[in-house]
Amino acid sequence: MQLGLIGLGKMGGNMAERLRLGGHQVIGFDFSKEAVDKLTASGNVGVTSLEELTRKFTGRKAIWIMVPSGQPVDDTIAELIPHLAPGDILIDGGNSNYKDSQRRHKEVTAQGFQFVDVGTSGGVWGLKEGYSLMFGGDKEPVEYLTPIFETLAPSKDTGWGHMGPAGSGHFVKMVHNGIEYGMMQAFAEGFAIFEAKKEFNLDLAQIAEVWRYGSVVRSWLLDLTADALKHNPKLEGLEPYVADSGEGRWTVFEAIDLNVSAPIITESLIRRIRSREENNFTDRALSIMRNAFGGHAVKKD
Repeated sequence: MQLGLIGLGKMGGNMAERLRLGGHQVIGFDFSKEAVDKLTASGNVGVTSLEELTRKFTGRKAIWIMVPSGQPVDDTIAELIPHLAPGDILIDGGNSNYKDSQRRHKEVTAQGFQFVDVGTSGGVWGLKEGYSLMFGGDKEPVEYLTPIFETLAPSKDTGWGHMGPAGSGHFVKMVHNGIEYGMMQAFAEGFAIFEAKKEFNLDLAQIAEVWRYGSVVRSWLLDLTADALKHNPKLEGLEPYVADSGEGRWTVFEAIDLNVSAPIITESLIRRIRSREENNFTDRALSIMRNAFGGHAVKKD
């Protein structure tokens, strides 16, 4: 089966390779000539424009878009539309807001094409481990794409599923990332407590390794943490700066809209935002208040 793939970064490139190994042909485009050349060298087909990508198909077009959320997705779709035929499928596999996916589905189908939103999890490990795929959209294009899903997923029977109508795939992926924020925060805080308990001289890498087997908290996230601590137990050379892709924020907004209490996810998001503040004004304000009402000491630069 042929699949067009737009966006050949680390994740997109690994997806293309997994599909090639699974017997599918990927026609790929990226603004990076190096990424396009690498795709061609691997045995797939690299192209230099979106129009050329659409011309390479011998049958129904299925085009998977892996670009940053927001306007880049809309711009890509707008450029592709003139080169599509009725029934062709556009797939958004990036971290788009589910409301944008609902809108795009409505716009694309009104023009005679199909749209599927795919929440994709697996990161740089997807080539080896497979990708978790949560997709939303109409039944017919989803069934047509099943061979692609089966190849990208960990197995034909695991790690992928049709969540429901348009937008549901990205909605499930959004909440997935919110949960991920909370899990990461809990692990980080736990190991920070261990690191602070100087009395026991704890080996953090050893603790993570012990927990990987039989423990209630064993997980792939813990596996990655254990490996990281083994290679850099003191986390030397790292800045305490944590970015977010936006999906944690959207999860918090959605929880508020639905009147669902989600304090763990919310606090983990706030901690990420706080990690980016240099010369933190909040903490300095707290310090001066304590000094004002209680005469507590203030540390100065």
